[in-house]
Amino acid sequence: MKIMLLHGYNSKSPQQFLFTTKENKLYYPQAVNDWLNWIYKKTPMDVKITPHGFRHTHCSLLFESGASIKEVQERLGHKDIKTTMNIYAHVTPKSIKETGDRFAKFMGE
Repeated sequence: MKIMLLHGYNSKSPQQFLFTTKENKLYYPQAVNDWLNWIYKKTPMDVKITPHGFRHTHCSLLFESGASIKEVQERLGHKDIKTTMNIYAHVTPKSIKETGDRFAKFMGE
């Protein structure tokens, strides 16, 4: 952590971006898409995931891991929890089964 701070990176700061240059400056907006396109050219894949797709997958996995809606909201940087709930809080097959199991356990089955 100290080394990162010495180089100008502060992962605890809300102003610290994820994809930055060695000088901690923002890349041009298309950079992440360009990186993915380069990867897809080198490694042909049937399914190509967009940067937003990675965000959505990460969010879904957070919910499946047991993260609360508030934790996910803060991690994604949404100002309004309704945004998180409306876009990302879809129910996964795993969570449906776990809900049923919890209810059955509660009822003493």
